[in-house]
Amino acid sequence: MNRRYSKPGKKGFYFFLISMLCVSSALYASDNYSLPHDMGKRIDEVFLAYDTAWTPGVAVAVVKDGQIAYTNAYGYAHLEYDIPNTPSTVFHIASISKQFTTFSILLLEADGKLSLDDDVRLHIPELPDFGVTITLRQMAHNISGMRDQWNLLGMAGWRLDDVISTQQVLRLLSRQKELNFNPGDEYLYSNSGFTLLAEVVARVSGQSFAEYTKERIFEPLGMHSTLFYDDHEVIVRNRAYSYAGRDGNYRKRVLSYATVGATSLFTTVEDISLWAMNFDDPVVGNADIIDKMNTRGVLNDGTTISYALGQTVGTYRGLHMISHGGADAGYRTFLARFPDHGVSLVVFSNDAGFSSNAMAMRVADIVLENYLEEDEQAEEAWDKLVVRADPAYFTFFEGHFRQAADNHLIIESDNDTLYYYTSSVRRRNVLHPLSNTEFITEGGRTRLKFPEPNNSDVSTLNLIRGDETLELPRVEVFDPSQVLLDGFTGTFYSEELDISYILGLQDDDSGNQRLVSSQLRIGNMYLTPLTPDHFSGSNWFASRIAFERNDQGHVIGFRATGSRARNVWFEKVK
Repeated sequence: MNRRYSKPGKKGFYFFLISMLCVSSALYASDNYSLPHDMGKRIDEVFLAYDTAWTPGVAVAVVKDGQIAYTNAYGYAHLEYDIPNTPSTVFHIASISKQFTTFSILLLEADGKLSLDDDVRLHIPELPDFGVTITLRQMAHNISGMRDQWNLLGMAGWRLDDVISTQQVLRLLSRQKELNFNPGDEYLYSNSGFTLLAEVVARVSGQSFAEYTKERIFEPLGMHSTLFYDDHEVIVRNRAYSYAGRDGNYRKRVLSYATVGATSLFTTVEDISLWAMNFDDPVVGNADIIDKMNTRGVLNDGTTISYALGQTVGTYRGLHMISHGGADAGYRTFLARFPDHGVSLVVFSNDAGFSSNAMAMRVADIVLENYLEEDEQAEEAWDKLVVRADPAYFTFFEGHFRQAADNHLIIESDNDTLYYYTSSVRRRNVLHPLSNTEFITEGGRTRLKFPEPNNSDVSTLNLIRGDETLELPRVEVFDPSQVLLDGFTGTFYSEELDISYILGLQDDDSGNQRLVSSQLRIGNMYLTPLTPDHFSGSNWFASRIAFERNDQGHVIGFRATGSRARNVWFEKVK
């Protein structure tokens, strides 16, 4: 029989004995483990790196044909006390929480207490009137246009390891004056919508969201180790703590959320397996609710997106797959369902460096090996990767290509290798050649296709993702030294965030002046000119800064944009 936990250190021996005694009957019951022995052994090999003396780790479960077919665990739930992970270890599972939030909304809809097409302000009237209706359905499909709460909290001076409560998020969202876009026009992931959906559940049901989900979902399904964590001071038994590697050691990644709906579900791989089975044979809800959960959203222009209600609907190597991942602090989680084959896979980790999606698919490659199609597109791309592009072409490809007014795709070469990065995210990535003029990014999601150079710099490049092709024009490389930075200094205030940034000048290591935004809690953020009035910001929550001027040409404010919150206004007040 395979060893199911990493052996603890000597000082943790008694903790280990206790945990083994508590769970041994569930772990080794033969009717719970119906995978062939060699499959279990191969799954163990996937996680071999975590079967070590002192690392955080992983818990994994496989559901097949309505039963838990396999569970195992590796590494440690708590490094300070040498407590190993087990299949009964409780993990914070981050954004996998969202499907429980949408399911709760659907239960209330089935009870006749609300409709997915209700205006959210019907239930939360203190939200701003943006002049357009935002429905519960749009929030559940991530097409509402609501700015993301984490981006806004970052801009407003919060650290993500602060205590963050639902009431703080609601107050912040109630101050917003603009949306990212008109509801239904685009898909853009927004945690805000799911926090609001959980608040709707609480107000309509008359219970806290944690109480409602316990009564209507967790208890009926026998998920006795599962709860929504709406109080950061509550003690959770058998909880895994989160870690991240740094300089060869592990450090704690603190998580103190007291907000639910978008995140904060605590559960085990065993409990979440019971939830996965409910999609195939509903104990809670009904076939209509399950069908709605699995139905993808539709934009205003008729485009069907991949996101359903708290789940992503797609394929993996020819198989229909419904899935969602999660990442908060050092937790990395993934739940994938293959409904046509009665298989679900659960992978939870408390190591920030763990790739839950990729590792879950490695388990899928084992469990579903007789059904998976060969990835012909990937094989074809890989075959083409043996092509060695002529480096003489690269000099004609190098340069800046405009993706947006304040964001350029930058192409560089070095040692016969072509690289790309963007002006807002300056992390260089390799481009793998498919031919002398066509390249693919790591992972194969994006291709760049250049025209034949004909001994002169190319004027455009095509960026190809799936069926979408964008033509990016070449732009002249901007010289930041041409910008008179003192025209951008001053104090800038955002009423939406109730925070001021002070912009001033500071010498860099070379003695050159640079524009710096200072704020008591955030510290310094460095602003680099991309155009005369567009800058890149060094912080994740405000990676692009666009200044605005009055008729006299004086700077009157700026708009800050992060990945999921656009154009937050800061007015110059001093």
